[in-house]
Amino acid sequence: MTLRHRASALIAGFTFLLALLTTSCATKQQQSFKLSFLPSTPAPIEPSFEAPPHFATNFYSSDSPDLVQRALASASRQAEVDTRVAKAREHLEAGKRFYQLDDLDAARREFDAALDVLLSAPDTLPGRTRLESELDQISDTIYHYDLEGLGAAASEQPEVVYDKSPIDSILDMTFPSDPNLRPKVKEEIQATVSQLPLQENDAVLSYVHYFSTERGRKVLLGGLRRSGRYRPLVQRILDDEGVPQELIYLAQVESGFLPRARSNKQAVGMWQFVQFRGRQYGLLQTPGADDRLDPEKATRAAARHLHDLYAMFGDWYLAMAAYNCGPGCVQRAVERTGFADFWELRRLNVLPKETANYVPVIVALTIMAKNPKDYDLENLDTDRPVEYESIELDTPTSLALIADASDHPVSEIQDLNPALLKSVAPTGYQLRVPKGTLATVMSALEMVPPNHRADWRIHRVVPGETLAEIAHRYATPVSALTSANQRAAVQSPLADAPVAGDLLVVPAAAHLSRVPVRTRVPVRSAVSRSRGNLSRKALAARRTPLNAPARKVHASAYHTASLASKHHAAAN
Repeated sequence: MTLRHRASALIAGFTFLLALLTTSCATKQQQSFKLSFLPSTPAPIEPSFEAPPHFATNFYSSDSPDLVQRALASASRQAEVDTRVAKAREHLEAGKRFYQLDDLDAARREFDAALDVLLSAPDTLPGRTRLESELDQISDTIYHYDLEGLGAAASEQPEVVYDKSPIDSILDMTFPSDPNLRPKVKEEIQATVSQLPLQENDAVLSYVHYFSTERGRKVLLGGLRRSGRYRPLVQRILDDEGVPQELIYLAQVESGFLPRARSNKQAVGMWQFVQFRGRQYGLLQTPGADDRLDPEKATRAAARHLHDLYAMFGDWYLAMAAYNCGPGCVQRAVERTGFADFWELRRLNVLPKETANYVPVIVALTIMAKNPKDYDLENLDTDRPVEYESIELDTPTSLALIADASDHPVSEIQDLNPALLKSVAPTGYQLRVPKGTLATVMSALEMVPPNHRADWRIHRVVPGETLAEIAHRYATPVSALTSANQRAAVQSPLADAPVAGDLLVVPAAAHLSRVPVRTRVPVRSAVSRSRGNLSRKALAARRTPLNAPARKVHASAYHTASLASKHHAAAN
């Protein structure tokens, strides 16, 4: 290699080395520039651990959380309610069985035991609404069996018993007005929503005052309590016919919601129809039934009559007055005075006194009922609504047979059918049976030959009964009993010891039924009979609040004389 070549190689190597050094310095400066914006590296942290807190192994077993404890307690107490209801029903069914066997003393003990189970419930027990409802149902059932036992000596076709309207007598009376009520009633009217016009004046105030007194309040509460039986039915029909709902209180004035009320003018029923007016609105009257006593049919007729009266006079006050004294009476008063205004007619004294007081009473009742808090009418213990199903009879049928088939007392069947005047319902009658029993009743009726439904019976076998005992009870030969059931194809051949729960056809006369055809047995005569009442406290249990001390008195404390007064109070 020449000297020139060596110099060139040396220069090239130096140049490469210089370039490499320059690039390395630039990279280090750029990285330093970038790293200057990053946070500094944190100092290393030494790991540390804390021991978990110590819990006792029996922590939950020794002291459950409050929420869980309350839930367990609530479930336990609800189970106690279920148990009490079940026991009460067991005693009730046992009482029914003893009643069928004519062992009234044993039936009374079982009925009282059913009530005791519910009455002895602690005041702090939850589910009291359910206990109240169950107590009402059981006491009502016992009450109907009481009526049957007390009515044992009645004749085959006794006279129908009618009721006097509790409010009827006050329409001929006048009462003082309390001026202190005026501001209160004015304010209530302004705040009250009503389809019926409401007005405050001396006449209305006098009846608000009367119904606030001890005597008047008793009349008011009696009607309001009974209204619970028919309120849903009446409200539905009034709405159907396009008349004010407040006219339900017209029925309270007319009858106190007693389906068999009768006036001294021979008007009858919950809406007090006389014969010709009833027929005008389709309420038929036959020897066996009177539609004026039927709550549903009479309510429909009353609503239509009121609608027609409003169309005639164009004023609800005049329509109500005409309902009481007749449209001709009101029309003559309007023509004689020239005033088509009830209050002017009342001021001029051209209306009968009863009619002059009739409208103010309805207005007063409406004001008070629509302002229950002001008159201590809240949480009123009203009767349970009547519930039923209907069956059209294709042959005359005894109520005793229907009672047998539905497993309900005859008096309860009568209460559902107040229009019936005899113990046998006629062909074509729409008979009402307790809700939920229609299928059972229809099946049972098919067992009985149609030509014998007016006089034969059905018997539900209780444990241990024999054919001989059943035949003796109904005063019919065993051979007749066997033959009737073989023809009915109940069982063939019929065993000497039928199975408990079987339904047997009994060729026995209907007049052997315990119950007379009446809405209530007269108490003062009934309680003096040797058979006595089935439950000495059944009636007291019907009205007293569940937790009241009076409801917790043992049955032996309810003597016959006391029962008579309590029955009389409830009936009125």
